[in-house]
Amino acid sequence: MTISMYQASVPVFQRMLKSLAVILGKGEAHAAARKIDPEVLINGRLYPDMLPFVRQIQIASDTAKGCAARLAGLDPPKYEDNEQTFPELAARIAKTLKYLETFKAAQIDGSEQRAIELKMRDHTVNLVGQQYLLNMALPNFYFHVTTAYDILRHCGVELGKKDFIGTP
Repeated sequence: MTISMYQASVPVFQRMLKSLAVILGKGEAHAAARKIDPEVLINGRLYPDMLPFVRQIQIASDTAKGCAARLAGLDPPKYEDNEQTFPELAARIAKTLKYLETFKAAQIDGSEQRAIELKMRDHTVNLVGQQYLLNMALPNFYFHVTTAYDILRHCGVELGKKDFIGTP
């Protein structure tokens, strides 16, 4: 049995973004219950040289929508990265999930050898679809989802493995 490029990408992103929405909701509820300024959690970091919680959500969103688009041979949509509240971050996740729903398996399956060009800050990376998905997009996505989880957990939000993994 084989797994398709679509199955290895879009449903994975959707599931984890749904988990991220649950995690986000628990963070918002935690702040309200403990009368913590939500901005404290939104701008929380694990270490001073790491990106804050808000950027973890934005980058996870960007990675999911960008990967699906690139594998389908499309340009990814650009989001403004101007979220500053829990509801705005929840809306961004919902917008990304809605975008991912637009993809059909036929658009992504067979993209294993599709040329993917990523423009980074100071250089360009050229990969093929499967290499991009497995060695760059998925690890980057999971890194940022995990870091968002870790920031809130570090701040005392009651989260567990089930919140991260979600329901199959």
